[in-house]
Amino acid sequence: MSGWDEGRVTVYGGGGIATNQQSNIDHSSVQNKISRFIREFKNGNGSFIYREQLTNNYNLKLYHLEINLDDLSRWDNDLFNDIIVTPNIMIPIFEDSIKEVIRNMNFDKDDINEVQVLFRSSTNPQPIRGLKSKGIATLVKIKGIVISASRTQPRPQAMTIICKNCAHKLVVIMRPGINQSPIPNQCGVGQNANNKKQCPNSPYVVLPDESTFINHQILKLQESPETIPTGEMPRNILLSLDRCLTEKITPGTRITVLGIHGIFEGPGSRKKDTGSASVRTPYLRVLGISESGRGNRDHLYFTPKEEEEFRAFAKHPDLYEKIAKSIASPIYGHQDIKKAIACQLFGGSAKKLPDKMNLRGDINLLLLGDPGTAKSQLLKFVEKVAPISVYTSGKGSSAAGLTASVIREPHTGEYYLEGGAMVVADGGVVCIDEFDKMDIGDRVAIHEAMEQQTISIAKAGITTILNSRTSVLAAANPVYGRYDDTRSAQDNIEFQSTILSRFDLIFVVKDPKNEKRDLKIAKHVLRVHMNSSSGSDMTPKDEVDINFLRKYITFCKSRCAPRLSEDAAEVLKNHFVRVRSTVKNQERDSGHNNAIPITIRQLEAIIRISESLAKITMSPQATNVHANEAIRLFDISTFDAITANHSSSDNLTPERILEIQNVETEIRRRIVIGSKVNVKSLFGELCQQGYSRIAIQKAIDLLIKTDELEYKHQKKGLYRRL
Repeated sequence: MSGWDEGRVTVYGGGGIATNQQSNIDHSSVQNKISRFIREFKNGNGSFIYREQLTNNYNLKLYHLEINLDDLSRWDNDLFNDIIVTPNIMIPIFEDSIKEVIRNMNFDKDDINEVQVLFRSSTNPQPIRGLKSKGIATLVKIKGIVISASRTQPRPQAMTIICKNCAHKLVVIMRPGINQSPIPNQCGVGQNANNKKQCPNSPYVVLPDESTFINHQILKLQESPETIPTGEMPRNILLSLDRCLTEKITPGTRITVLGIHGIFEGPGSRKKDTGSASVRTPYLRVLGISESGRGNRDHLYFTPKEEEEFRAFAKHPDLYEKIAKSIASPIYGHQDIKKAIACQLFGGSAKKLPDKMNLRGDINLLLLGDPGTAKSQLLKFVEKVAPISVYTSGKGSSAAGLTASVIREPHTGEYYLEGGAMVVADGGVVCIDEFDKMDIGDRVAIHEAMEQQTISIAKAGITTILNSRTSVLAAANPVYGRYDDTRSAQDNIEFQSTILSRFDLIFVVKDPKNEKRDLKIAKHVLRVHMNSSSGSDMTPKDEVDINFLRKYITFCKSRCAPRLSEDAAEVLKNHFVRVRSTVKNQERDSGHNNAIPITIRQLEAIIRISESLAKITMSPQATNVHANEAIRLFDISTFDAITANHSSSDNLTPERILEIQNVETEIRRRIVIGSKVNVKSLFGELCQQGYSRIAIQKAIDLLIKTDELEYKHQKKGLYRRL
């Protein structure tokens, strides 16, 4: 965003507009047409909408008038074409026409304020990367997400300057947009009539008291993450806002913009030695701006046919299973994880309490487990299917990159705010891979974003709050790379309880070595590769097309907000009390706190999951059926992660665990790969070395579970496979 105010523009005076556009427009005739349009245009109800809007706004000291270009097209198509093709010429005529209409409306004619003209249009916006050179100086419509915003600053509209030598005054009319008009280097009079001395170079100084200023702000608009082609860098463009449009938009907001596509001289063009003297930077002078709602902004409006299809689809008897089966279908198994991801995509119901407190409806998931269990592939699928999504890796992400940062502009020294991944993905899903590789300080930075769904900034004099209403899907590995069954959950999970309590569901994903299971996985993987090589893009009949699923998710999130029924609330209440009691007894028996705490957040998590299950079928209420399924998902994920290995590992002392590990080392040294040994003889040798029979048996069981050893001859012999 450097060089915002460094461009040069030709100086021009009077009331005209400096432009390179050649036009045969008759200003007087066009002004009369515009005046008639404002005074006489009526909508379908017979109301003079623009005349009434102008009167109301002017009385309220809101000096702007918003015109729908669709109305202008129906009124006078030539006028509509002129504003599209030559907006730089037409905008001043529009504002002069509005001023003339005000003069004729019984207002004080001696002091008429300038009124800013704004536009809106129902035409489809074009992508930022679709802006080409042929569209320069024309009216265009684009959409994207605001990633940074400058402070609002006063900008001269008509600058009065005076010569220090001869007191010659000159009014410089500034061109709208980012461009600046430089002060002339030489005096306009040239010589002083009294002393006949030549005025020196750069004689002019600005007279602020005699100049007029307007508010001016710069935004940076970036392509929405879901519209960026794979492998491409996101494109961005600067937006120039003035007068009533300033201070309306914060970083992270998705907007649609109508404006004039222009260019200005960027900082690189001044480096003559680089050969870039003719390079210009594109920007948009904003004439209209509208803020988008949450969800997929491409499909907030659906045709009656689409709505009928969605409502019929919602009545499918096995819809929940069908959607779960469609999630990452090339990945074998993990059905419960896929069901949880389906719940996350649809989300629960956000609530706003009477005291203005917000309760989030977004669901956060953590996948913690062994390498090679398709965790990253599940994250990649969610990135593709979610209407709004951002994928990032924990190792390559910082606190500022995930939340927001305050950056100093090198040329002006001004600070401005730039949103990170969780701001950009507002209303969608943030997928964070390698979550365990993040620095602790960076993980702490997203605490507020995960629960309160806001990001508070207080840096460099900038104090603000940004929205980050996102779901988080994170994948991580245990402390030792693989989940160690000899250790407790507390030893396997290195995350702090403060971050774990913010995840609604925590799945421990293991990769057990089982011959039958491995055979099924191998067949499935081979079948996927064989089908993909045939070039078939057909979706199986028992699965949902991804594009249809994405639209259906958007439709459900925008149309349905289920609430808990009384019966379901009673079921969830009893379950929460029972889980708290179980965990309390477990902590008392083991003598230490669990790695994953059970707090009131877990009750809210089950509520959100129940609501999301109801939202999948577009049910207005979450019933007992939804509550019981939510409880089942919670029990097999978070609750299992808490109680895993409690009976086997929590009762083992650190000395016994160390003894088991030493026995494993002795067994590997005693048995060569591919050889056999008698179990009774092995026990005898190890017992002579001072190891207990309990530790020996436990070590053998663990090595068999990891497929290193295998029983032979009715468990009388051991064979080492790996």
